[in-house]
Amino acid sequence: MDGDNKSTSVVAQETAHLEEQLQGWGEALLAADRVLRWEKPYFPALVVSATTLIFLVIYWLDPSVLTGLSIVVMLVCLADYLIPTLTAKFLSSKQWTTEQQQRFHEICSSLVKARLSVAHWGHQLLALKEEKPKVYFISITTVLALAAWIGQQVHNLLLTFLIVTFLLLFPGLTQQGIICSYVGMAKREINKLLKRKEKKAE
Repeated sequence: MDGDNKSTSVVAQETAHLEEQLQGWGEALLAADRVLRWEKPYFPALVVSATTLIFLVIYWLDPSVLTGLSIVVMLVCLADYLIPTLTAKFLSSKQWTTEQQQRFHEICSSLVKARLSVAHWGHQLLALKEEKPKVYFISITTVLALAAWIGQQVHNLLLTFLIVTFLLLFPGLTQQGIICSYVGMAKREINKLLKRKEKKAE
């Protein structure tokens, strides 16, 4: 119980801190959240179309790594300056409703939980390295070898496009229950295979 209370307290504190940092991004985050959760039926097509257009432009321009990185950082800096400025100028605080504030709080809480989950997996990996170094070595080597093989088989830009598209569609897939249904199907198939092996063993 103490661990759960401490974890909840940490999430609450970090969420409040993140809300302060992203206050100027409120409207932009809510708009992105509506698109990523597929509030309209055409939003998935919009996400895929926008991603495809961006990657087609990258393919056409074929920038170097340094150029591409510089452009990305420049766009992030521009967005970080322009979005809060434009939001403060054109959107008054009176338009910010209780419902929007609640949704903004939920978005920040989700971002904090995601970051803590990644940190938790990192700690688990380090713990595995300390407790079972052979299992750690075999697991890491296998995963990296598989990733290297996939990277060799698929073009870098295409692979990046597929990963980015999946990550952008993931919130909507989760919201619609599609991920859960496929995970459930996979679990059922695995259970069937295990039961068949048990019957054969008997």
